[in-house]
Amino acid sequence: MARSPAKAPKPEDDKALTQALGRVLAPLAELSVARGVRYAAAAELFKRAFVQAARAAQPDGLGRRDVSRISTMTGLTRREVARITDDVAALAVLRPSPATQVFTRWLGSRRLQDKRGRPVPLKRQGRAPSFESLARSVTRDVHPRSLLEELCRLGLARLDEETDSVVLMRDAFVPSDDQARMFGFLGNNVGDHLAAAVSNVLAQDEPHLEQAIFADELSRPSLAKVRKLAGAQWKALLTALVPEIQALIEADRKAGRVADRRLRVGLYSFHTPMSSPAKDSKDS
Repeated sequence: MARSPAKAPKPEDDKALTQALGRVLAPLAELSVARGVRYAAAAELFKRAFVQAARAAQPDGLGRRDVSRISTMTGLTRREVARITDDVAALAVLRPSPATQVFTRWLGSRRLQDKRGRPVPLKRQGRAPSFESLARSVTRDVHPRSLLEELCRLGLARLDEETDSVVLMRDAFVPSDDQARMFGFLGNNVGDHLAAAVSNVLAQDEPHLEQAIFADELSRPSLAKVRKLAGAQWKALLTALVPEIQALIEADRKAGRVADRRLRVGLYSFHTPMSSPAKDSKDS
């Protein structure tokens, strides 16, 4: 079914959209400059994204010969569209690695936490609760020993050889020493977040949860307290959602339902100096 014709945009809407695009692109430009990505390379990625979006916007699909329609929709020349069409490959969303899934399930399982909600050490082998049983609940395609070695390599866990138990070393998966993995997280997390916001604005699908709290005139000590509180809320959300989502996956599998939907739930916080710092009350 074709989408309803879009209403003619108002001048103020065009201005607001331009400003929004500028805000979205600014951090991408900062990252590109910091990592030595030249404008031409970034512009080529944007051209490819435009071609992909134009194809996706057609409910009946487009054949290889429909270069003119894409050119009209995007403003790119026919030659550029033809070149990109011959070359373009859809960007794949990277699935979490088995090691990442083990880490997340360990953090989110109430059965693997103490009374204060902290992950407990697990014996390396044996019946549940053990690292071996946890690893096999995630995948049987990778040996638990290999998953343990990967978690240790990432600094997320360590093996206590004296007790033959595995201890979790972190409460968040942020592999700052692995740039490729960090870039993967950036693309997947920010990409899905932005996709949810755009879908809500365009009313393309069922509304996605995409909300934020804004505050200014905070001191550094107050900001530190808010960050600590936000971290605690994320842990609570993780503990609540992971077991429920896993139970739903198992229920879908047993019921034989078509499982063709993916989900990402996130929480973020950001802080920066105010553009116009508040005057000291003594000066007012």
